[in-house]
Amino acid sequence: MSDRPPTPPREERWDRRMETPLAVASLVYLGAYALRVLAHDLPDFWRQLCLALTFAAWAVFVVDYAVRLRLSGLPPWRFVRRHFLDTVVLLLPLLRPLRVVRVYDRVQRRRDRPRLTLYARVMAYAGLSTGLIGFAGALAVYQAEYGAEGATIRTFGDSVWWTCATLATVGYGDVSPVTPWGRLVAVGLMACGLALLGAVTGSFSSWLIQVFTREDEKRPPGDFPGAS
Repeated sequence: MSDRPPTPPREERWDRRMETPLAVASLVYLGAYALRVLAHDLPDFWRQLCLALTFAAWAVFVVDYAVRLRLSGLPPWRFVRRHFLDTVVLLLPLLRPLRVVRVYDRVQRRRDRPRLTLYARVMAYAGLSTGLIGFAGALAVYQAEYGAEGATIRTFGDSVWWTCATLATVGYGDVSPVTPWGRLVAVGLMACGLALLGAVTGSFSSWLIQVFTREDEKRPPGDFPGAS
């Protein structure tokens, strides 16, 4: 049995209440950030508004984290260990869109039963996470590389192409980041690509093994391909 203490009821109620607002804040953050990065001729008023929305979305995450810390009744260091992913999402803005995946999981689990099988859910979550991380990573790399001296990523299309090659662990090498921030984002995308690709591959392999095992169990004894 796990020695992890149960989540206090008040914290559980807060988590359920904040799932949708946090997902909306994630989308607002991603949309405002994308507009600031891609719209180079954006008027100063709208640019400042996008910046304000970005900080407002981050403030929602900070408030949620502080309230959950208070409701948990745990020391800060134990709360960080227990909610490590939430801590990382709070500190790394590019991962905040992943909160949308939790809402998707909530929709799948309506009436207390998932609408997809375990393997299908893993592949669906991995695909959704890949799309969100890839788009956010492409924006970050494009922002860092645009106008940099010696940069080969000159357009957002170049950044998307490079992101796809990186997440797929292909790495053609025709374009690559040259700035420190762009390369730091590249390291994160490589790690995410390996993890997500492994999750999808492992789930698909497990599903195939399960299907073949069921077929073998249904087949009469001695009836197998190649038997005479």
